[in-house]
Amino acid sequence: MTTETTSSSFPPLPPLSADLQASTDTFTAIQTLAEKVRLSSAWVGLLRQEMARVIIGQEHLVERLLVGLLTGGHILLEGLPGLAKTLAVKTLAMGVQSDFQRIQFTPDMLPADILGTQIYNPKDTAFEIKQGPIFSSLILADEINRAPAKVQSALLEAMQEKQVTIGDTTFRLPELFLVLATQNPIEQEGTYPLPEAQVDRFMLKVVVKYPSRSEERMILDAVNHTDSPIKINPVASPADILASRQVVDAIYMDDKIKDYIVSLVFATRDPKSFKLDLHDYIETGASPRATINLKAVAKALAFLAGRGYVTPDDVKAAAMDVMRHRLRISYEAEAEGISSEEIIQKILDTVPVP
Repeated sequence: MTTETTSSSFPPLPPLSADLQASTDTFTAIQTLAEKVRLSSAWVGLLRQEMARVIIGQEHLVERLLVGLLTGGHILLEGLPGLAKTLAVKTLAMGVQSDFQRIQFTPDMLPADILGTQIYNPKDTAFEIKQGPIFSSLILADEINRAPAKVQSALLEAMQEKQVTIGDTTFRLPELFLVLATQNPIEQEGTYPLPEAQVDRFMLKVVVKYPSRSEERMILDAVNHTDSPIKINPVASPADILASRQVVDAIYMDDKIKDYIVSLVFATRDPKSFKLDLHDYIETGASPRATINLKAVAKALAFLAGRGYVTPDDVKAAAMDVMRHRLRISYEAEAEGISSEEIIQKILDTVPVP
């Protein structure tokens, strides 16, 4: 005689282990984040399309400008004249529905030309504050290294604390405040090196290079001086950008990748601990801002790739632009023609990837 087996006769399934449950929860959270990334990044594709109508090639430059919007990090663009640095920033600003100011830096500028000043009103027998062009959401600091250090230093408080002090009054800057600066290489005549404190406040230093042969041919076909400038449609609002920043902040980063970021930065300070023979070539290593910015930029790159999680490749892609200006090389490195980029590449090739 056979006995019918019912489902209730099977023993209950064991509960998930803590590690497996945590992995399941993480996977679910990442899937949710990926959907949030998809929904909140619609404006990114539209802005890319608008910029592509004016900027031919320079994909790396455009991507880094988008990273700046997504993280609120200031960007320093360095390159020879004529490489579309200023044009790229102006095009980006036209695609965003916010106020924009271009400040042309010159050797005779004063800090008040940027920040504003107190003006005496004889009618009211009182001083009034006239705000300068810094009180805008997007700032193009054009040829920032054409002005002396005292003018460049006028941006320090604004870039770090998003506020400006005039006299004894402190003003908050817009929430979307972003400085996008351009400079020609220091070797060019009539330029001043930026103060170290200011350089460190730039999240990224992007080196703009010549276009490829095919891109330059496309530029030749596209440019016609008799045509009126191309009208760029504003496709991104401040609300869109600020909402995307919240999603970027929430993107998942594994503890192993966080340890990898710390290792990359510490390798610039103590290369011997990573079996790197670079001690004589490094005067000072990267600051803690490099660690913080590597995390932020890696998350932004994951967002632009449509992912809800960060990979080691995101960190490696961010490392050069985040650290090249924070690594001060020694006189010995300069004498041997070794650049900070070569040192960073050596560190990326050596530090174990998780």
